[in-house]
Amino acid sequence: MASHWVGTWAATPAPADGVALASPTIRMFPRISIGGDTIRLRLSNAAGTADLVIASTHVARRAPGPAIDPTTDRVVTFNGSVTAKIPAGAFVVSDPVSLAVAPLDDLAISLYIPNDLPASFGVTGRYSRQFAYLSPPGDFTGHEVMHASRVVDDWYFLCGIDVMAGEEVGGIVALGDSLTDGNISSYDMFCRWPDQLARRLVARGGRMFGVMNQGLGGNRILHDIRGDCGVKRFDRDVLAQPGVTHAIVVLGINDIRNRRGLAEEAVTAEELIAGLGQMARRARDRGIRIFGGTLTPFENETFLRGAYTPEGEAKRNAVNDWIRTSGAFHAVIDFDEGLRDPDHWPRMLPIYDNGDHLHPSDLGYNRMGDLIDLSLFD
Repeated sequence: MASHWVGTWAATPAPADGVALASPTIRMFPRISIGGDTIRLRLSNAAGTADLVIASTHVARRAPGPAIDPTTDRVVTFNGSVTAKIPAGAFVVSDPVSLAVAPLDDLAISLYIPNDLPASFGVTGRYSRQFAYLSPPGDFTGHEVMHASRVVDDWYFLCGIDVMAGEEVGGIVALGDSLTDGNISSYDMFCRWPDQLARRLVARGGRMFGVMNQGLGGNRILHDIRGDCGVKRFDRDVLAQPGVTHAIVVLGINDIRNRRGLAEEAVTAEELIAGLGQMARRARDRGIRIFGGTLTPFENETFLRGAYTPEGEAKRNAVNDWIRTSGAFHAVIDFDEGLRDPDHWPRMLPIYDNGDHLHPSDLGYNRMGDLIDLSLFD
């Protein structure tokens, strides 16, 4: 039977501002969406200013704390070598690894960085809402219980995990900002809406889909901030993802908020619509079904005081009206309608609000995952 690679997990490569590393082993614990008998890893040096050397990489199934199940420990190679040298701005794909993994398994990825990396190097990382571990200097990739000197909450250098799957298996990319990345959700509770979508797809059975979370805190459609803007990263983070068949785009609220307050970064609703339209067109050209997620309420947010304005609310409503009515997307996922207070639409319903009036609570994030009609993937 024919088979192909499908992304079962992803993290957007972006700058981990100000991070320095002292030759550590990094052990991270991604939860995959679909399983298989053969996997591979993708590692990124997207933010680096020089070559990145990774001297040893291991993958295993997770055990409690910083530990692994040693019976599942596998050495990962790159073109037959245990060492990977990644040029600045580039990424590498590992050789296939024979390891049976099940849907929703927790894996342990251990990377040994043999050189000190100062903050000026440009470490690639993205906050994870999960705990990971850094060791003292040294290679502990093969240790069952890794020596840990620090607990961190970033995905360092790891940008993807793929499984070899049957040709009928598809891939869903979630492209968004902090609301897709799950900012301020509870650590190690897997409350991000793509997590909930993955759980529901596994529980449903039938045709399987890998779910790849390409949320990036602060991300905008039209201007860079902590990584590339949406129209710039769309090819890398959506079109180039292994096995992608569907995409869900939820971007625009940070363009409206204009966090840096720069006049040259102020945008109109028409400009946001044009950017979203470009994404929809590029997906359709590649045969990818793309769904538009409406922008959620943020009246009187406190995460960035003063970011909410009546003018911004008017832009949000105009963009949402276009998403709902233009036909640019194959379908609409109405996150706005699902989270808003029915008695006051500009405001998030309090039970779905984490308290800053911008980011959902754990319940709110799971609600977003529940709003997605699974028949869209039939």
